[in-house]
Amino acid sequence: MRDHPRLPTAPGFWRSPLRGPWFTSVLGLVLLAGVTVLFVTGLVSYAAYNPDLSPVNDTTPDKGVLGFYLFPWPTGPVWLYRFTQGVHVTLGVTLVPVLLAKLWSVVPRLFTLPPARSLAHALERLSLLLLVGGGLFEFTTGVLNIQLAYVFPGSFYPLHFYGAWVFFAAFTAHAVLKAPAAVRTVRRRLREQPESDLTAPRPDPPTVSRRGALWLAGGGSLLLFLTTVGQSLGGPFRRTAPLAPHGGPDPGGGPNGFQINKTAAYAGIDPAETGAEAWRLVVTGRTGTVRLSRAELLRLPQHSSSLPIACVEGWSTADQWWRGVRLRDLAALVGHDGAAPDVLVESLQRHGAFRRAALRANQVADGRSLLALSVNGEDLSLDHGSPARVIVPAAPGVLNTKWVARLTFGDL
Repeated sequence: MRDHPRLPTAPGFWRSPLRGPWFTSVLGLVLLAGVTVLFVTGLVSYAAYNPDLSPVNDTTPDKGVLGFYLFPWPTGPVWLYRFTQGVHVTLGVTLVPVLLAKLWSVVPRLFTLPPARSLAHALERLSLLLLVGGGLFEFTTGVLNIQLAYVFPGSFYPLHFYGAWVFFAAFTAHAVLKAPAAVRTVRRRLREQPESDLTAPRPDPPTVSRRGALWLAGGGSLLLFLTTVGQSLGGPFRRTAPLAPHGGPDPGGGPNGFQINKTAAYAGIDPAETGAEAWRLVVTGRTGTVRLSRAELLRLPQHSSSLPIACVEGWSTADQWWRGVRLRDLAALVGHDGAAPDVLVESLQRHGAFRRAALRANQVADGRSLLALSVNGEDLSLDHGSPARVIVPAAPGVLNTKWVARLTFGDL
């Protein structure tokens, strides 16, 4: 039955004249470079969340040795996370046509029978299953996440994190075995290509050349790049990103007219809780607890920072001019007037991820890290975190907690 011409297990079922070792090798080498960058920038993004600082920052249980590379995330340059996560998301979207073309080019091998001719062959097929399945899983979950389609059976963070390690392990093994041959194949001229199991034994007449097919995949990648990258640059470039969920012009106008990800209504913030009579900031540290109204915060020394907000979903704002009280000054109010400590930040938001976030001592110590009370010369709007929000240079957007209710300074 496997040789029946109408079954995909039959070599004659696959008739495209484009499939062949040269076409597959070119796509494979592009993915070799691109996926490596994706993996590294993905790990960097995970480190930026400071997951070994406090359990509230880490939704990835039992990472064990997989956290070997974690390090204190720096506060400079201020555009660091905008750059690393922008590369990760934009490159991931850009590589989608290349990945699909690569899978199309090798699809006959997925139907090869028998499924295992030997133990070594069975292990190779298993690695291909992990490679193809892992690649589809990582790209699919990543694209859905940046499109704000949270349809995962669990938290996106552990799924994407563990999936990345499984996929990259299979990818590395495959690259070690196949990359040398792929380089040799690409160096040869097309007319010198040997026959392989990817070459159709009875091909249909060609309608496009292999180089033309590569241009088609490359053109699709270029189109996705040009219509997505603007969201990572922010400011006027956002208008060039119509395919990104946060593309197009910034919402609204005026000093608070820049991108948000979570509105006060979505977060369940009751405006009555943020009023001058009701809201107090609770600050706890070595010497006890103080409660500060917004008016009392405004009487403390005010400082300004020009900082962007950069999100794990790949979008960022242009630099905004924030003004408020330095986190290290608030730490000094409760007895930490020497070396700055870590801080646990808690929001009025009662449900959902990152309603609490931990910041490292180096982030607290940075003079640009603020409990912001205004932005661009105007009080914060409710959607931007009024009456007060945290803003820290180079930190992922979710660590810049909005609607701050409590700051607890000390070792975490």
